[in-house]
Amino acid sequence: MAVKALNFKMEESDILDLKSVAEVYNMSMTEIIREAIKEYVEELKKDPFYRLTVNVQDASADETEEILAEIDSLNDDDLSIASAEHIAI
Repeated sequence: MAVKALNFKMEESDILDLKSVAEVYNMSMTEIIREAIKEYVEELKKDPFYRLTVNVQDASADETEEILAEIDSLNDDDLSIASAEHIAI
């Protein structure tokens, strides 16, 4: 797996806090950031908005607006799984 560098800015107080935590756990700041981002992205992928839009990245602007309007109109009952069917191929 290729590893690439990424630069980003943080408040100095957040950097000092992160550095302090990293020292306590004998970890690098990079390790903490990498693990935190991985957990956060996994949570985002569980969100219904992501799951409903991930496969339509090539949609036109009009299609995207229509999809987003439909998603915004959904309530918790609409988003719950009513039934599931597994088909083995």
